[in-house]
Amino acid sequence: MDKASRQFSKIYDKYIEKIYRFIYFKVNSVEISQDLTSETFLKAWQAFQREKINNIPAFLYRTARNLITDYYREKAKFQTVSFQNPSFVDPNQSPQEKAIINSELERVKKALATLEEDQQNALILYYLEGIPVREIAQILEKSENNVRVLIHRALKNLREKLTQV
Repeated sequence: MDKASRQFSKIYDKYIEKIYRFIYFKVNSVEISQDLTSETFLKAWQAFQREKINNIPAFLYRTARNLITDYYREKAKFQTVSFQNPSFVDPNQSPQEKAIINSELERVKKALATLEEDQQNALILYYLEGIPVREIAQILEKSENNVRVLIHRALKNLREKLTQV
Protein backbone atom coordinates (compact mmCIF):
# COMPACT_ATOMS: atom_id res chain seq x y z
CA MET A 1 0.00 0.00 0.00
CA ASP A 2 1.49 3.34 -0.99
CA LYS A 3 1.73 6.41 1.25
CA ALA A 4 -1.39 8.12 -0.14
CA SER A 5 -3.45 4.97 0.34
CA ARG A 6 -2.27 4.62 3.94
CA GLN A 7 -3.07 8.27 4.67
CA PHE A 8 -6.51 8.02 3.14
CA SER A 9 -7.18 4.78 4.99
CA LYS A 10 -6.61 6.63 8.27
CA ILE A 11 -8.96 9.42 7.15
CA TYR A 12 -11.56 6.84 6.20
CA ASP A 13 -11.31 5.04 9.54
CA LYS A 14 -11.55 8.30 11.46
CA TYR A 15 -14.57 9.76 9.62
CA ILE A 16 -16.62 6.87 8.21
CA GLU A 17 -19.02 6.59 11.15
CA LYS A 18 -19.40 10.36 11.51
CA ILE A 19 -20.19 10.89 7.83
CA TYR A 20 -22.59 7.95 7.82
CA ARG A 21 -24.42 9.28 10.89
CA PHE A 22 -24.64 12.76 9.38
CA ILE A 23 -26.10 11.37 6.16
CA TYR A 24 -28.46 9.00 7.98
CA PHE A 25 -30.02 11.82 9.97
CA LYS A 26 -30.67 13.64 6.72
CA VAL A 27 -32.08 10.77 4.59
CA ASN A 28 -33.43 8.36 7.24
CA SER A 29 -32.59 5.24 5.25
CA VAL A 30 -29.87 2.66 5.92
CA GLU A 31 -29.42 1.76 2.26
CA ILE A 32 -29.32 5.33 0.99
CA SER A 33 -26.98 6.36 3.82
CA GLN A 34 -24.59 3.55 2.97
CA ASP A 35 -24.63 4.45 -0.72
CA LEU A 36 -24.11 8.17 -0.13
CA THR A 37 -21.37 7.50 2.43
CA SER A 38 -19.55 5.29 -0.08
CA GLU A 39 -19.94 7.92 -2.76
CA THR A 40 -18.66 10.61 -0.38
CA PHE A 41 -15.47 8.69 0.26
CA LEU A 42 -15.05 7.77 -3.39
CA LYS A 43 -15.19 11.46 -4.33
CA ALA A 44 -12.84 12.28 -1.47
CA TRP A 45 -10.35 9.61 -2.63
CA GLN A 46 -10.46 10.97 -6.19
CA ALA A 47 -9.86 14.52 -4.94
CA PHE A 48 -7.17 13.31 -2.51
CA GLN A 49 -5.22 11.80 -5.40
CA ARG A 50 -5.45 14.99 -7.51
CA GLU A 51 -4.89 17.75 -4.98
CA LYS A 52 -4.01 18.63 -1.41
CA ILE A 53 -7.12 18.98 0.74
CA ASN A 54 -6.49 21.49 3.53
CA ASN A 55 -9.46 20.71 5.74
CA ILE A 56 -10.44 17.04 5.40
CA PRO A 57 -13.54 17.07 7.67
CA ALA A 58 -14.94 20.19 6.00
CA PHE A 59 -14.37 18.63 2.58
CA LEU A 60 -16.07 15.36 3.59
CA TYR A 61 -19.10 17.03 5.15
CA ARG A 62 -19.49 19.44 2.21
CA THR A 63 -19.28 16.52 -0.21
CA ALA A 64 -21.85 14.57 1.81
CA ARG A 65 -24.13 17.60 2.00
CA ASN A 66 -23.93 18.08 -1.79
CA LEU A 67 -24.69 14.40 -2.39
CA ILE A 68 -27.70 14.60 -0.05
CA THR A 69 -28.97 17.60 -2.01
CA ASP A 70 -28.53 15.68 -5.26
CA TYR A 71 -30.31 12.68 -3.72
CA TYR A 72 -33.35 14.78 -2.80
CA ARG A 73 -33.45 16.33 -6.26
CA GLU A 74 -33.57 12.85 -7.77
CA LYS A 75 -36.00 11.61 -5.14
CA ALA A 76 -38.44 14.33 -6.16
CA LYS A 77 -38.50 12.66 -9.57
CA PHE A 78 -38.92 9.11 -8.21
CA GLN A 79 -40.62 8.70 -4.84
CA THR A 80 -39.12 5.83 -2.79
CA VAL A 81 -39.73 4.60 0.73
CA SER A 82 -37.40 2.70 3.05
CA PHE A 83 -38.76 0.67 5.95
CA GLN A 84 -35.47 -0.13 7.63
CA ASN A 85 -34.39 1.85 10.65
CA PRO A 86 -31.02 1.28 12.28
CA SER A 87 -30.82 1.19 16.03
CA PHE A 88 -28.46 3.55 17.81
CA VAL A 89 -29.29 1.73 21.02
CA ASP A 90 -26.96 -0.24 23.33
CA PRO A 91 -27.54 -3.97 22.66
CA ASN A 92 -27.31 -4.67 26.41
CA GLN A 93 -30.42 -2.63 27.18
CA SER A 94 -33.77 -4.22 27.89
CA PRO A 95 -36.39 -4.30 25.13
CA GLN A 96 -38.40 -1.66 27.02
CA GLU A 97 -35.40 0.70 27.22
CA LYS A 98 -34.68 0.16 23.53
CA ALA A 99 -38.28 0.93 22.64
CA ILE A 100 -38.29 4.13 24.68
CA ILE A 101 -34.99 5.34 23.19
CA ASN A 102 -36.07 4.47 19.63
CA SER A 103 -39.36 6.26 20.20
CA GLU A 104 -37.57 9.38 21.45
CA LEU A 105 -35.10 9.20 18.57
CA GLU A 106 -37.98 9.10 16.10
CA ARG A 107 -39.60 12.08 17.83
CA VAL A 108 -36.35 14.08 17.56
CA LYS A 109 -35.85 13.07 13.92
CA LYS A 110 -39.39 14.17 13.04
CA ALA A 111 -38.91 17.51 14.79
CA LEU A 112 -35.48 17.93 13.19
CA ALA A 113 -36.95 17.27 9.74
CA THR A 114 -39.24 20.29 10.14
CA LEU A 115 -36.29 22.68 10.50
CA GLU A 116 -34.60 24.48 7.62
CA GLU A 117 -31.73 22.55 6.03
CA ASP A 118 -29.00 24.84 7.41
CA GLN A 119 -30.47 24.54 10.90
CA GLN A 120 -30.60 20.74 10.60
CA ASN A 121 -26.99 20.62 9.42
CA ALA A 122 -25.79 22.95 12.17
CA LEU A 123 -27.47 20.96 14.95
CA ILE A 124 -26.32 17.58 13.64
CA LEU A 125 -22.75 18.74 13.13
CA TYR A 126 -22.50 20.57 16.46
CA TYR A 127 -24.41 18.36 18.87
CA LEU A 128 -24.25 14.89 17.32
CA GLU A 129 -20.86 15.08 15.66
CA GLY A 130 -19.21 17.42 18.16
CA ILE A 131 -17.65 19.56 15.44
CA PRO A 132 -16.46 23.01 16.55
CA VAL A 133 -18.21 26.12 15.25
CA ARG A 134 -15.12 27.15 13.28
CA GLU A 135 -15.22 23.92 11.24
CA ILE A 136 -19.00 24.04 10.83
CA ALA A 137 -18.57 27.52 9.38
CA GLN A 138 -16.22 26.08 6.76
CA ILE A 139 -18.54 23.16 6.02
CA LEU A 140 -21.61 25.37 5.64
CA GLU A 141 -19.60 28.15 4.01
CA LYS A 142 -20.82 30.75 6.54
CA SER A 143 -19.14 32.99 9.09
CA GLU A 144 -18.57 31.69 12.61
CA ASN A 145 -20.99 34.29 14.00
CA ASN A 146 -23.67 33.18 11.53
CA VAL A 147 -23.18 29.57 12.59
CA ARG A 148 -23.48 30.45 16.28
CA VAL A 149 -26.75 32.29 15.62
CA LEU A 150 -27.92 29.43 13.38
CA ILE A 151 -27.26 26.86 16.13
CA HIS A 152 -29.00 29.02 18.74
CA ARG A 153 -32.09 29.55 16.56
CA ALA A 154 -32.15 25.92 15.45
CA LEU A 155 -32.03 24.68 19.03
CA LYS A 156 -34.81 27.07 20.02
CA ASN A 157 -36.93 25.94 17.06
CA LEU A 158 -36.22 22.26 17.79
CA ARG A 159 -37.31 22.68 21.42
CA GLU A 160 -40.54 24.31 20.25
CA LYS A 161 -41.17 21.53 17.74
CA LEU A 162 -40.52 18.84 20.37
CA THR A 163 -43.15 20.31 22.66
CA GLN A 164 -45.62 20.18 19.74
CA VAL A 165 -44.82 16.63 18.53
